[in-house]
Amino acid sequence: MTDAQTARGKTVNTVLGPVPADDLGVVSVHEALLSVVPGAEHAYDITIDRAEIFEILAQKLTDFRHHGGRTIVDSTGMFHGRDVRLYEALSRSTGVHIVASTGMGPEEMLGGYFLTPQTNPPTPWPAERFADLFTKEVTEGMVVPRVERRAAAGLVTTTATRGGMTPTDESLFRGAARTALNTGVAVSIRYGKDALHDLDVVLDEQLPADRVVVGGLDRKDAVAAGVPLEVARRGAFVALDHVGLDDDDAHLTDRERASLVLDLVKAGHGNRILLSSNALGVAKGQPDYDLPFSYVASTFVPFVRSLGLSDEEARRILVDNPRELLTLR
Repeated sequence: MTDAQTARGKTVNTVLGPVPADDLGVVSVHEALLSVVPGAEHAYDITIDRAEIFEILAQKLTDFRHHGGRTIVDSTGMFHGRDVRLYEALSRSTGVHIVASTGMGPEEMLGGYFLTPQTNPPTPWPAERFADLFTKEVTEGMVVPRVERRAAAGLVTTTATRGGMTPTDESLFRGAARTALNTGVAVSIRYGKDALHDLDVVLDEQLPADRVVVGGLDRKDAVAAGVPLEVARRGAFVALDHVGLDDDDAHLTDRERASLVLDLVKAGHGNRILLSSNALGVAKGQPDYDLPFSYVASTFVPFVRSLGLSDEEARRILVDNPRELLTLR
């Protein structure tokens, strides 16, 4: 039995090992420390200087801690720049707990190895193969190219194709759910076209709803259809994870997000709300998104409090809810 399994229900997996769940403090549950579009590291016009990246991220994490942040979740999964050694050094240097994730998706972001196994005709990987891959990253440690394993993943995350879940996406979602059942970590899903359908795929694997967070629920299409309230009613966590993005036609403004937070609290679902910014600490191969990791705690939550959110509910959203999600079970 692994350390993570024996500590289930008491601790959270971080890049420096399991920590007591009560030590997490204020958590940002969906950010990207280092986001590298696959292949960008080989581009002639992109420089990846790890020392420079370290300095930039150390400053941002120090600012996060200065504004009351204690734990940050890197939700990029396996192949979008995750650098476990770098995250270990950053955590030691800044004192911020870093929870890294396993998982991948959507299909369009997967390499051919996962899409065209040697069968005739080629078929997507079955869910059990994804489950085995992700489970080992929790129980044996996350892979550091090429063969080394280091700290255990603290979350399994996956994303569906924006136009609608594909068969490969479904295998990913089912594999993620089985990983959660095998290891005690939670699942973070980002829906494609239909959030309730995508949530149902995970719940069909008999994973309890309170082990699932549905991301991107501050998208206008989800809000217009009443999805955040329905996800909360089903017992899953509602992630409003583009806080600070105020000029995007696909997402709510912060004022609209604040109203949604208050509506969910009024409906009795304050214990299902999670907030983050989907900020990119350092981006390579895609545009920078230079929003502070501290924005939710330092700017957005005080704004919602000015509109009527109580101190108790603010603490529930920033501290208690993410602790419940991330604690191993």
